Amino acid sequence: MMGIFSRNNADIKNNETKMENKTTEINNNSNGTALKVESLSKIYDSAAGRVVALANVNFTIKKGEFVSIVGPSGSGKSTLLNMIGALDRPTTGKVYINGINIFSLSDSQIATMRNTLIGFVFQSFNLINRTTVQKNVKLPSTIAGMSHSDANERTQKILEALGIADKATQKPINLSGGQQQRVAIARALVNNPTIILADEPTGNLDTKTGDDVFDMLKSLSHKFRRTIIMVTHNPELAKSTDRSILIRDGRIDTDVVN
Repeated sequence: MMGIFSRNNADIKNNETKMENKTTEINNNSNGTALKVESLSKIYDSAAGRVVALANVNFTIKKGEFVSIVGPSGSGKSTLLNMIGALDRPTTGKVYINGINIFSLSDSQIATMRNTLIGFVFQSFNLINRTTVQKNVKLPSTIAGMSHSDANERTQKILEALGIADKATQKPINLSGGQQQRVAIARALVNNPTIILADEPTGNLDTKTGDDVFDMLKSLSHKFRRTIIMVTHNPELAKSTDRSILIRDGRIDTDVVN
């Protein structure tokens, strides 16, 4: 796997340079905006007919804001998160991160942008159990072409900040659920992303551990100005974020400042 990544390092660095230049040019006019979703729609053709997963969704999120996306199953929450994370392309519409329309980029630039500007935290952790915590956290920086020493130093600092430096040489499978989610958050932070996307980050945790993980995300937003977008089914957690966006039938039903 590492050989595949190292083969593409030159392309990754070239793409990073192009996007950095574009970001510098546009950021002066971004007015503190981390994310802008503009007229976003996603339509699927299935055996059952045409399915509208998202329909003309519009909103803006400021840098450092902690926003929850809530709604019933099938409402379009996960589809929206996939669009924001550039894991899927919209049928129509635009997504701007740091002033860049991400879907105007080439596929290789989108892959680089996804690795450098977005951090992902999943309900199921998505850690590699055959390797150590340190290597799990370091992986995105390795893909981005960071030097071995710099990646190790940054990984160590993040593990210390999240209180799991003593777990660096262990494998994730030997950790508790809360510790594994801290590892996942550390991995999301290692490349200093503009936005952290958290998909049901407390869904597989007991109430106390889930509250601890949520408090950590809240601290990252309020103390360290991280922009966090969290999908959750938990209405109490949603009320504790800066804003709650309710999605229903692929459309924004309400957008409430908490």
